[in-house]
Order: sequence, then C-alpha cells, then structure tokens
Amino acid sequence: MPESRFAAKLNEQIGHEFGACQQYIAIAVHYDAETLPRLAAHFYRQAVEERNHAMMIVQYLIDAELDVAIPGVEGPQTSFSDTVEPVVLALGQERRVSEQIAALAGIARDEGDYQGEQFMQWFIKEQVEEVASMSSLLKVVERTRDNPLLAEEYLVRESTVEAADPTAPHAAGGAL
Repeated sequence: MPESRFAAKLNEQIGHEFGACQQYIAIAVHYDAETLPRLAAHFYRQAVEERNHAMMIVQYLIDAELDVAIPGVEGPQTSFSDTVEPVVLALGQERRVSEQIAALAGIARDEGDYQGEQFMQWFIKEQVEEVASMSSLLKVVERTRDNPLLAEEYLVRESTVEAADPTAPHAAGGAL
C-alpha cells in the first residue's frame, strides 16, 4: 500500500522541526557568546522543544505503523548583526512552521485521515502560542536594542516554569 501524502509530509516535517532545533541552538550560542545568558537559555529551551516536536511526530508515525524517515537538515544561520536579528529569524521560522502545520492538518482532512487531523490539533494550538511568544520577544528586543540587558531583565521577570502539557502527544524516546 503506497504511503499517504500526509505521512510523507509528516516525515518532511520531522526535518523542519530538527532544522528549527538546530537554528535555535545556533541562536542560543550567539547569545551565550554575547554574554546574554537569559536570551541564550530561552533559545536553548526552544531548541529542546523543537526536538521534542520532531520526536512526537516520530512516535505518531511509529504508532500508526507508518515508515519513519529522518531527513537531513540544512545548516543554520550562525552569525547575526545585533541582538534583534536572531529573534526576527526565529519569528519568521515560527510563522513558517505554523503554515506547515496548517497544511498538514488540511492534507489529513482531505485524505479523510481523522486520526492524523486530530494529531495535528495540538500542534496548531502550540504554534499560536509560539508565534505570540516570539512576537512579544521581538517587540522587547527591538525596544531594548541599545541595551540588551533590559531584554535579559524582561526574560527574568516574565519567565515562568510551565507545567508539562497533559494534552501533548508522546515523544519517541520520552521528552527529555
């Protein structure tokens, strides 16, 4: 039986999620090198989250008894002109992922794959939160361009420890 278009696109999405993970690591390393530890920590956490998104898709494919292909990814951008550019890049990345997730949900719906469509609902909700969060961070780093330590203070003030989302799909290998 040939693989569905939805399954093929899910395998592509694994690559997008791992690519986002690597990009966030590169951004975190940039901020670490600039001695901006809160911005660095924020993006290291984002990298783990993207890795876990990829592994959630892997687990779904395994559970659905579909083939899993781990695609290679393009190297991330590693140099930035200022403290704002990495967040601009990150927001663009989150918006692209939102479009990809919406397209995946549409493909599942078009194929009558109700389990696949349901699986994508959590990701749709997650992307709304990711775009909103990154948009807010962009506003802050733009306002604090000349004094990035104010962005660091913002992250300290606004950071909260989020409880694990009980509705999140299970990640292959466990969420690390």
